[in-house]
Amino acid sequence: YCTREHDSLKISNGKWMWWSRGFGGNSALDYLIKVKGMQFMDAMKILTKEGTDLHDTDAKISRKPDCDVKRKLLLPDKSETNFEVIRYLTSRGIDSDVIKACIDEGLLYESLPYHNCIFVGFDETGNAAYAFYRATTGERLMGEAAGSDKRYSFRIDRAGSTLHVFESAIDLLSYATIMKMRTDEWRAEPMLSLGGVYAPSTNNKQTKLPIALQNMTQNQTQINTIALHLDNDFAGRSATRSISEQLGNKYIVRDEPPAYGKDCNDYLQQLQRQKRKRQMER
Repeated sequence: YCTREHDSLKISNGKWMWWSRGFGGNSALDYLIKVKGMQFMDAMKILTKEGTDLHDTDAKISRKPDCDVKRKLLLPDKSETNFEVIRYLTSRGIDSDVIKACIDEGLLYESLPYHNCIFVGFDETGNAAYAFYRATTGERLMGEAAGSDKRYSFRIDRAGSTLHVFESAIDLLSYATIMKMRTDEWRAEPMLSLGGVYAPSTNNKQTKLPIALQNMTQNQTQINTIALHLDNDFAGRSATRSISEQLGNKYIVRDEPPAYGKDCNDYLQQLQRQKRKRQMER
């Protein structure tokens, strides 16, 4: 679901995400505080008092929504080892050298107490500003750490002129692995994960660019080409069209979805299956 006011604010199973602003929440209380800009006690009164019209509260709000307030990133604790992270990511087909490089650069670590993958993004001053967690158990458990600033979503910064864009950190690492399989060089060009995309409105020009992409193109002036490796589904194809229309007059925009499956990880695993089959047939 989405709201009439904000086409990029998506609601599903009690959770919501305001994609254009880069934050979300898990409850109606979160929504009232972060989107409507209400104080905690005022929000609680709305939720506990039957018959109160939410629209009547807008005129009483004097405080700006939290999107204008700098939020403190709450990073999960680090494990002393990265065994579970390495095991999980290699089981997804990602190259161990790619994983190790990300760990060494502080972009990836294993958390405590749940041993999740933590993908970290840094701001211009070198401080951690974003973190995305993903379970290593096979469960589809994932999300952003509290206080994450989506402008700095997980990425690999390099000086190349072509920016490669992905929906998720797993897709980014999968593409890096594919590049390593083909040329043994995967760190020549910058790569950015958006932390997810949403299907934009019918008027693409009124839909905001993903905030991480907007921030990176503003700060890395050497970029002249954007290669979009978004998913082969409705949201991914729609987001690709929207981004292409908005940036096509400023950059060379290439639509390069995975050649197989839904996403880059599906494509990577298919390439690896084909490689194993060829080796067995020799």
